[in-house]
Amino acid sequence: MNTEKRPGAANESTWFKSSYSTGSGGECVEVAASPDSVHVRDSKDTSRPGLVVGGLAWTTFVDFAGR
Repeated sequence: MNTEKRPGAANESTWFKSSYSTGSGGECVEVAASPDSVHVRDSKDTSRPGLVVGGLAWTTFVDFAGR
């Protein structure tokens, strides 16, 4: 996964945005990992609530999406 660092997130997390995301209105998400979970939010509207998933669930999702 290609990522670009996005600092200044809630809970002092470091957010990463896909390098495939452009400023031309494409849909994209940002992720921030903590020791026991992964936080996911809309990169176009970071004020909206995001999702929190466990590390194993995130790994399973990424493995499936990469097929």
